[in-house]
Amino acid sequence: MTARDERDPSPARRRLIAAAPALALGTLLGVGGPARAQEEKSALTRIRERGHLVVGIYHDLPPFHVKGQGIDMELAQALAQGLGVRLSALPFNAAENMNDDLRNMVWKGHYLGYGPADVLLHVPVDRPLMIENPQVSIFGPYWRERVAIARDLSKLPELDSLEPLRRQPVAVPGQSLAGWLMIGAESGMLRDSLQTRMDNGVIAAQMLQRGEVVAAAGLRSELESTLRGDPRFAIGALPVPRAPKDGWAVGMATKKSATDLAEALQRVVNDLATTGALKSMFARGNLDWRPV
Repeated sequence: MTARDERDPSPARRRLIAAAPALALGTLLGVGGPARAQEEKSALTRIRERGHLVVGIYHDLPPFHVKGQGIDMELAQALAQGLGVRLSALPFNAAENMNDDLRNMVWKGHYLGYGPADVLLHVPVDRPLMIENPQVSIFGPYWRERVAIARDLSKLPELDSLEPLRRQPVAVPGQSLAGWLMIGAESGMLRDSLQTRMDNGVIAAQMLQRGEVVAAAGLRSELESTLRGDPRFAIGALPVPRAPKDGWAVGMATKKSATDLAEALQRVVNDLATTGALKSMFARGNLDWRPV
């Protein structure tokens, strides 16, 4: 899954009104029957009738989901409860890009035979992504992600540029936005000293905890969930000009036609934020949640 640079939430709201005359004609002619009635049921009605909400959740996305635990699992449970149904979690491995994930998990289904889910979590609320995927609605931002860097204060009391990291051991997952930014920064100034053979920023932060590196870069959620509350370390913005300054919002996606479901899920998220339940959920993952 690749992070994007410009994030702007804009959920679509549209109903099929033009179909009413055709439906009336079908009734007069005696066509349709039970099959057509089933097709006409809204997404939310179908979910409540079957009694469970299928939620797509990324595998191996700490602190949001690891082996059935994490913030996204808690959020998925809260969404199902808010709709008055059971949770049916559908964990899956990310594809090559977000467009593939939306196709496999939201509007079409995977060629291996699973999916689509009713809703997919951890989707960038991103205007270009919305335009590229007209089959889905992206909405409900619940977290703002950023590229960040954590440092050992005893060795790096200040870090306003990458220069203090020259020839210093720094951990960053190579196949990530933070990795790409740091490998290419300043004409490759840090390339020889970067340690990049890791799957995520949590592992990089753990290396920093053990004193193996002087700094660790990754997503804010990865670093903060590991290091928050430890006075030996500070977490700040990655001092690279190309890093997205304001980060990007993370939300969810449903089929475009599932308007009533999207509206119901948005109401649940709003309630979770208003009551403080969302903040508590993130606190259990050692993250400081703030309104997106």
